[in-house]
Amino acid sequence: MKNLSRLLGVTALVAGAMFLQGAADKASACTRVTFVGDSGIVITGRSLDWRTPIPTNIYVFPRGLQRASYNVPDKSISWTSVYGSVCAVGYDCGVTEGLNEKGLAVNLLYLPGTSYASEGDTRPFMSTSLWAAYVLDNFATTAEAVAQLRLDRFQINAPSMPGGSATTLHMAISDSTGNSAIIEYVDGKLEIHEGHQYQVLTNAPPYDQQVAISDYWKTVGGMHMLPGTNRSQDRFARATFYLGALPKDSSHKVALGGVAGIIANCSVPTGISVSDQPEISTTQWRSISDQNECVYYFHVINSPGTFWVKLHEFDLYPGAPVMRLDVFNAKKDLVGNVISDFRQTKDFTPMYEMTPEVAARLMGDE
Repeated sequence: MKNLSRLLGVTALVAGAMFLQGAADKASACTRVTFVGDSGIVITGRSLDWRTPIPTNIYVFPRGLQRASYNVPDKSISWTSVYGSVCAVGYDCGVTEGLNEKGLAVNLLYLPGTSYASEGDTRPFMSTSLWAAYVLDNFATTAEAVAQLRLDRFQINAPSMPGGSATTLHMAISDSTGNSAIIEYVDGKLEIHEGHQYQVLTNAPPYDQQVAISDYWKTVGGMHMLPGTNRSQDRFARATFYLGALPKDSSHKVALGGVAGIIANCSVPTGISVSDQPEISTTQWRSISDQNECVYYFHVINSPGTFWVKLHEFDLYPGAPVMRLDVFNAKKDLVGNVISDFRQTKDFTPMYEMTPEVAARLMGDE
């Protein structure tokens, strides 16, 4: 009888969670977690999932780069990079995520339903291709970044991706102390959640609703039942439970492996695709940012191993060259420390608008 009561209770809670999930926006993929250990270890991991390939290469940027947020001067914000960084750059035209020399990590994830600005907005534009770079270039801590972003001095310019999908994104920031922030635009308004408790991010729905759904699963208890689909809400619940189970006194090595395991658990296997939801698709790559040692780990799904970039091994002084690692067209499996495989290059050209010519170049049709 006691077991039956427990079963009925769990069933009721699961039903409640499923009701909330059904009321949420379309599900989507990509997962990010930040582990904060008792000894000060901070490690952030994420996966990137999408229906069509997103050619991604790794860049190392020095300090002193001149950048502009948009290609119309009177509609742009300009800056000179204060910090060097290692970044994943999609299509060689937009920063998806990165880690700077101060241990600040920034990750962009898909958020369907995002509305960046209201009609008639006259503020300068910030291209989504440079949004993450702006934070990495200018700030050493989450608090610094949030203080500036709260001023809400620009509107987001978000050209569509090749294939026509809207570039609707939210941002996760974490620093070497473990302080995190989630940046979203909901109904044209900026929303920021800041604190050490914001350690997990997936996709839809917006963050406050996501937390409410996760709270249902906490009452169920992960040792009894965890949701197992590829839905954003289910991955959020699994990542939250497994992150909480990773011992806070873990060694550096164990913590790295633990975060990698959580991200692997929330990844989407090869061959999965939902025709009308391109974001529920095969995981393309996973990354781990060691924010204490400034080491960036990267694993492409069709490669057998993981490679890493030790940021402090690179020349980051102003005037140093931009360095690029060709991952998408690599002629060999990239494994281990890959500093010798980087080549000098120019800074990438940001994508400010999607034209037929730009789409053809990005998709390799030229």
